[in-house]
Amino acid sequence: MDIKDRRLRTQQKERVFQFILHLMVFHFLVMDHEKGQLVYELEWYQGFFFFNYIWANLLISYVLLPRFFYQKKYVPFIVYTLLVITAVIVIEEFVLEVIFFPDTRGADFNGVLLSLGEVLSVLVALAGMKIAWDAIHLQRELDELRVAVKESELSFLNSQINPHFLFNNLNNLYAYAVEQSPKTPEIILGMSGVLRYMLYECREEKVPLTKEIEHLRHFTQLYEMQIEDRGTVRFNAENIHEHYQIAPLILSVFVENAFKHSQSGQSEHIRIAITVAVNEQGRLTFTCTNNFTHLNSPDRGDNRIGLANVKKRLHLLYPGQHELRIAHTQQEFTVHLNLQLSKL
Repeated sequence: MDIKDRRLRTQQKERVFQFILHLMVFHFLVMDHEKGQLVYELEWYQGFFFFNYIWANLLISYVLLPRFFYQKKYVPFIVYTLLVITAVIVIEEFVLEVIFFPDTRGADFNGVLLSLGEVLSVLVALAGMKIAWDAIHLQRELDELRVAVKESELSFLNSQINPHFLFNNLNNLYAYAVEQSPKTPEIILGMSGVLRYMLYECREEKVPLTKEIEHLRHFTQLYEMQIEDRGTVRFNAENIHEHYQIAPLILSVFVENAFKHSQSGQSEHIRIAITVAVNEQGRLTFTCTNNFTHLNSPDRGDNRIGLANVKKRLHLLYPGQHELRIAHTQQEFTVHLNLQLSKL
């Protein structure tokens, strides 16, 4: 639905709302209590008196409120509103009552205070409901805007993941191709599977936990092929339930960084350990540990993009529902993530 259609639907809803609101206020105006009984004093001339309130309410609600009150021009709003109220009272006292009650109320101006009280009560009720309607509509627009901004930001963050993955792996693939390694086709096939998951199965905000862990396992195996016999990689997943879901590619960034920084500074004795477990309350615990040389600190600039990305995504998708701890010594880098999963 485009913006024009949404505006038309909103205007139609507001017209219905105003119609029902005016009927309700008119209903209360013609109600009266007589000897403990609720009676209705509905006369045809009351429509003229109520129409006097309608034009005033429409002027206040659709001219004075948006032009002055919502623009924080309070003094002009008060002045013009008082003029409208004065006009309503003058029309009621000197026109309508003179026409319909020439010998009773129309001949006596002492009822102006009563008229002022009734006019204020009706206009405050009508204009107040208009302010409430606008406030609700504005809040709905703000909520939709927050969602749109969040989706746009997440889309941008997700778009950074694939280039980051490709940049790191194409360099490795190039080295294997130059060496004419027999593992080159296997690496290409592994990259194809990982990219297929990223492109076609990660379009939703959440994916089944089982698929994400399967992807993470393949992702790890792809990098493990590049280590060959230069070290050890352990991957352990426990209690992965089918009825939980998780934001896609949240864990992959940590695994990618672990391999990248272990390999870039070490030619052998690489150690990487990855553990994923879920408890009965749906709390996921992820731990990724890798060793590195002291000169190749994980705090260098080439590591910041991926970690900043995943921290931002965690903040947007799991506010107050995650705990991320990153620590490192001179020889070891550890990521510990505790995350509350949602059910499918």
